[in-house]
Amino acid sequence: MTPLQQLLGGAFVLFVLWRFTRSLFVKSPVDNIPGPQTDSYLTGNMKNILGPDRWAYEKALVQQYGRLFKFYGLFNAKWLYTYDPRALHSIFVKDQDVFEENDVLLASFMTTLGPGLLATVEQQHRRQRKMLNPLFSAKHLREMTPIFNGIINRLQEAIATRVKSGTQEIDVLGWMGRTALELIGQGGLGHSFDPLTEDVADEFADAVKAYFPVLQQLELPRLLLPKLVKIGPAWLRRKVVEMLPYAPLQRILQISNALHDRSLKIYNEKKEALAKGDEALKQQVGEGKDIMSVLLRANLAASEDDRLPDEEVIAQVSTLVLAAMDTTSNALARILHLLSENQHVQQKLREELIRARDDGTGKLRDLDYDEVMELPYLDAVCRETLRRYPPVSVLLREVRKDALLPLSQPIRGLDGQLMHSVPVTKGMRVLTDIIASNCSPELWGPDADEWRPERWLEPLPKALEDAHVPGVYSHLMTFIGGARACIGFKFSQLEMKVVLAALLAAFKFEPTGKPVHWNAAGVAYPSVGKHSRKPEMPLKVTLL
Repeated sequence: MTPLQQLLGGAFVLFVLWRFTRSLFVKSPVDNIPGPQTDSYLTGNMKNILGPDRWAYEKALVQQYGRLFKFYGLFNAKWLYTYDPRALHSIFVKDQDVFEENDVLLASFMTTLGPGLLATVEQQHRRQRKMLNPLFSAKHLREMTPIFNGIINRLQEAIATRVKSGTQEIDVLGWMGRTALELIGQGGLGHSFDPLTEDVADEFADAVKAYFPVLQQLELPRLLLPKLVKIGPAWLRRKVVEMLPYAPLQRILQISNALHDRSLKIYNEKKEALAKGDEALKQQVGEGKDIMSVLLRANLAASEDDRLPDEEVIAQVSTLVLAAMDTTSNALARILHLLSENQHVQQKLREELIRARDDGTGKLRDLDYDEVMELPYLDAVCRETLRRYPPVSVLLREVRKDALLPLSQPIRGLDGQLMHSVPVTKGMRVLTDIIASNCSPELWGPDADEWRPERWLEPLPKALEDAHVPGVYSHLMTFIGGARACIGFKFSQLEMKVVLAALLAAFKFEPTGKPVHWNAAGVAYPSVGKHSRKPEMPLKVTLL
């Protein structure tokens, strides 16, 4: 062991001892709140709370302790867990300056992606969002819909080629990932990653697909990242990381390098085309209508105070792709999985899509933005899947200053007294449960856990409307709310609906008989069997 490794090891041991001693003797204002016992003095309840099979564990805790409870984080730090609607409104909307994005996630995104929208806070984040918001408007999405349709037609052709001789087993997740990357590539970056009609290896695409599964393997070590990024200069930290013989760490370093290199290349190509004028942009993929081209033009025209520096624009490339690809592709895979298991829903949706696409001669036409967004049963299937199975199931926030967290209903403390609000202190962490909010029987009724698209064609429960869940989308927390709500949720909806409108009219999807297991991660993903961590989802596909 080198002197540097000995020094780092000794510092870590001292830090662990200090945190352990502190957890034993320092009182916390949440000591009176019920919750599970710690599983470990080192990792608390984190192995179960953040593990790949965490959903059953979390559901049991929610059923036992209700809308808000205490649990133990790293080194037995006392954290809060909630899905209470009023608490969520405080966290994401009213008091968002108190409950900021947690430092673990910020440090993870900053070190791997750079200072993009996911890694920044406060004024820096607001400046970036101000520049990006107009690019995700319905007006801009209408202009991009023909680009989307062109990509999906190639996808349909590629799958049809593989199943023209009869029913075949297809890795639907792989195809949805390739398609989502090409949609954000052309619509977001004005760059084509994948022709879809042939198999082409791409280092950037592989890095994007591996990002969240590898990050999941680093879930516990990442809890130390906010402290580690403050030690020494960046070049020294990088050198230390390169020396550590830990495979997931080395893989995330490779992924980060691949993402940055391609982001820089795309940025320079766009900047060069922009310098040559609008005609040069029109000759590129996306014809100058893509998000990156519009962003660069808007950034040049912006005032000095609003203009984004080069490193922030470059960071948006990987940020946009990561935020758009796994979430949307995995949500599409989930929809197709559910439709394969519910053939009556698949057929009902197919009939709606064929009616809408019929051009009057029996041929199918592409739908424009307003047509595809307004189909009621397609909308119901998408909403219900995003309600019951949100791609991101929990979000962590860090308390930046002492405050009171209000509750919509009181909880009973360990001393027997009712508590209408909970005191939180600077540095405390609060885990918000999106699934528990989206599937609360108190709000959605006794069938809240059931996947039932028809609920969106019926009047919603009054209890749900009265709860004022602060989500930006359909009383759901799937895209959260407030200043850090998902900026691309309309982009994502359009992607999903255009893909489904094409594929369900052309193909029938059925289960293969292989066990499909959904793994909890930063973004939930399927695998074959519970013990596999390889992202894949085979379905039987038949050409109609």
